[in-house]
Amino acid sequence: MADLQVIKTKMGLRSWCHSVQSEPQVDVAPDEFSSTLGQIGLVPTMGSLHAGHLALIRRACLENQWGIVTIFVNPLQFAAGEDLEDYPRTLEADIQLCQAAGVDVIFAPETAELLGEQPLTQVIPPLSLTAPLCGSSRPGHFQGVATIVLQLLNLVQPDRAYFGRKDAQQLAIIQRLVRDLNLAVDIVPCTIARDEKGLAYSSRNQYLSPQEQQQATVLSRSLQQAQTLFLTGTCDREALLGAIQAELSAEPQVQPEYVDLVDPITLAPLATIGSVGLVAIAAQVGKARLIDNLLLDRRPPILAVDGPAGAGKSTVTRLSAATLNLLYLDTGAMYRAVTWFVLQAGCSPQDQLAIADLVGQCHIQLQPAADPHRPPQVFVNGQAVTQAIRSPEVTAAVSAIAAQPAIRESLVQQQRSYGEAGGIAAEGRDIGTHVFPEAGLKIFLTASIQERARRRQQDAQVQGAHAIPLDQLAQQIWERDRQDSHRAIAPLRRAYDAVEINTDGLSIAAVTEKIVTLYRSRCQ
Repeated sequence: MADLQVIKTKMGLRSWCHSVQSEPQVDVAPDEFSSTLGQIGLVPTMGSLHAGHLALIRRACLENQWGIVTIFVNPLQFAAGEDLEDYPRTLEADIQLCQAAGVDVIFAPETAELLGEQPLTQVIPPLSLTAPLCGSSRPGHFQGVATIVLQLLNLVQPDRAYFGRKDAQQLAIIQRLVRDLNLAVDIVPCTIARDEKGLAYSSRNQYLSPQEQQQATVLSRSLQQAQTLFLTGTCDREALLGAIQAELSAEPQVQPEYVDLVDPITLAPLATIGSVGLVAIAAQVGKARLIDNLLLDRRPPILAVDGPAGAGKSTVTRLSAATLNLLYLDTGAMYRAVTWFVLQAGCSPQDQLAIADLVGQCHIQLQPAADPHRPPQVFVNGQAVTQAIRSPEVTAAVSAIAAQPAIRESLVQQQRSYGEAGGIAAEGRDIGTHVFPEAGLKIFLTASIQERARRRQQDAQVQGAHAIPLDQLAQQIWERDRQDSHRAIAPLRRAYDAVEINTDGLSIAAVTEKIVTLYRSRCQ
């Protein structure tokens, strides 16, 4: 259990963050593929913690070496007449819950510690994001949220910050804030947590009587009506919102404030769902104003296969993609393509500044090959390079170039752009943990060091190469695993929700069949 510290001041928080960020990473045996290697996960809250918060907190603690929870009832996000004074404050109980969840630090400042002297410099998100949905009835709310979240991100400088999807408008605004202000943090959206009757957890549920809690379940039921209709092929706004409103009318004590269908990123209203839409509700139930929402997504889910080197990821991912009619996102070819581009420009692989300045001009396109069992065709700025990227010169330079942070950042952005339409299969050290953390199916493909050494020796024999003793190969693989598990950027680790497949003793066909079966059962 974590040795929990409760910190009250910005100076104390900065001191703690500096101390842990300057510590060497935990030394973990490579074959454990720990998910907690030298990184900070932040969960901002207003306290009065419930099961929804705890789901975020547990994930942050699983995916990072250190977990920080902030507890601050932010006056800036309460409009006049709202429940600032009555908002539940349960710090001692929250500390106990965080202790049990493995949290390292709670930052629980007094109001003056964060707000300081007035007037306070504040963040003003785009009106297009703050005006719709809750914005019409909560003027200034999202400005207050963004201001304090930015303070917390600057104070902690976490690797990841975790936010629930229940507050979908808040999530969209924070994602935009991070993008526009170039903050070095991954915002991790987390699934809405619900009780056994479907009511989304909220600190304001405490205001509800038992009867009102039962009445409030109509919010999730009405969203399910829209999803049922959507799954039959209905994407029209009027039909989907009509289904929600019809179900809401069954509970006259629940007073809807709005029912809407919007784009989950821009929050613009949708007349019809092209690929993905967000149906969102706000309603008054007794003393409580409650919100809920649901993503309606037509995109084929992403298949993400992580795992150590030599586990067979490339082969089985490509074969699974062909069977499932997904685009195989050949990440290795993308790194080779950018390496080819750098060499063509005459840059030295060691000149990181020149490469960082150049990489934004390299646009990689992948097109499926005529034979679905073969890798995609590769183009750089419209030029076919499928064969050129396999040259000895590219092979010799790709490792040095691929390890550079600017290359990594640029290619992750391009890979995610492919993922926006869904329907891809990708593999890598951290495809499911970092590049596509919301993939529909995550696989952690692994094999024992001994088995991977045997396969490498067998491949060398087929190619007529000099035979290396198994124990020497095993040591090389062990060292590669150790390095990959301790990388400063996106280390090798198993995602908390990945399905692990150990391929020892399994054929390529058997592993592919397992993956295909899992994808079809979960995603189709």
